[in-house]
Amino acid sequence: MFRPLSLYIGLRYTAAKRRNHFISFISLTSMIGLMLGVAVLIIVLSVMNGFDRELKQRILGMVPHAIIQGSGPLDDWESVDAQVQQHPRVLAAAPFIQGQGMVTGGGDVRGVMLNGILPEEERSVSIIENHMIEGRLDDLVSGEFGIIVGRTMASSLRLQLGDKVTVVLPEASVTPAGVLPRLKRFTVKGVFSVGAELDGNYTLIHMDDAAKLMRTGGKAQGVRLLVDDLFAAPKVAEEAANGLSGRYYISDWTRTHGNLFQAIRMEKTMIGLLLMFIVAVAAFNIVSTLVMVVTDKTADIAILRTMGATPGRIMRIFIVQGAVIGVFGILIGTTLGVLGALNISAFIAWLEGAIGQQFLSADVYFISYLPSQLQWQDVAIISGAGLTMSLLATIYPAWRASRVDPAEALRYE
Repeated sequence: MFRPLSLYIGLRYTAAKRRNHFISFISLTSMIGLMLGVAVLIIVLSVMNGFDRELKQRILGMVPHAIIQGSGPLDDWESVDAQVQQHPRVLAAAPFIQGQGMVTGGGDVRGVMLNGILPEEERSVSIIENHMIEGRLDDLVSGEFGIIVGRTMASSLRLQLGDKVTVVLPEASVTPAGVLPRLKRFTVKGVFSVGAELDGNYTLIHMDDAAKLMRTGGKAQGVRLLVDDLFAAPKVAEEAANGLSGRYYISDWTRTHGNLFQAIRMEKTMIGLLLMFIVAVAAFNIVSTLVMVVTDKTADIAILRTMGATPGRIMRIFIVQGAVIGVFGILIGTTLGVLGALNISAFIAWLEGAIGQQFLSADVYFISYLPSQLQWQDVAIISGAGLTMSLLATIYPAWRASRVDPAEALRYE
């Protein structure tokens, strides 16, 4: 009457009220363990994806995806700029002059990276304009020797708009007064904040002023590229440079900030593995549940065997029962995890407002909120791994049930 019989009996065993309430309790805890493990794993990986996304957008939105430069200043950077932009994967290009130096102000000194830019070109390859908290990128005017600094630097040197700072280059100039370091007074024209170490050592000046300071003869050192895929930047830069006449050197973000993102990726992998053990422990709790169920149902198994049930059918009955526990736990956990990942940022913001405490201070961390990015690939992997472990956990108890000897089991019934 009931087809398939294994599915019917397995579902009936799962739904039936047990005389032994301890077995029901163990079944419930196994399901809850799976549910919580899957939900927490999805939420944690989504938060780590969110931090990874913010780092990519902020840090790699400021530093070049790739650069192309010659052995010396480019005589005609405009033609190089136009040629590299013809590459289908290059979204934008802009000239630059870059050098290292020191900035003195407020009685303190900081080492900095000086970046000479053209404001009208820079906004196409950088997100700096979206993160200006004081001043504007267009305030950098040729000949005025203005400088834009990060918030961390402005705070440590006690700088405000209009303040004067001295930029010192690690090069000496021979003058009638002797050998003196090359230095120039600049006026603070703006302050930006993107996070991480860039706020403390990254500065922007006009490219014409940088050319005078670094004596490049009014020429750019190279061209920085914005590409459509970060991880394709090395290949795109090489292809774009090969299309140019002359000898050029290329570099990309993987050489300057690659270690940071490799560390984040490894951290995500390790945390994912550690949390997956929680799911594994909950899944293998199904083993103890089914072993006790088999012990409790020994007489029923023997009767089914005497009625013609094969060992394979007995195995399928208990596999169905364990699978139901696993499937329901994983489905509920996946639903809770997805909802949590989509709403964790809003919930943390509400909690901060309710208790009056900020968990991520902007003075310490590079962002002041908890980011989250749900990736369905992670959800599929977590759910699939949990379901696989749940099914594997049913094999031994089901096999043990199939080995019950009817004569021995019914001897004392």
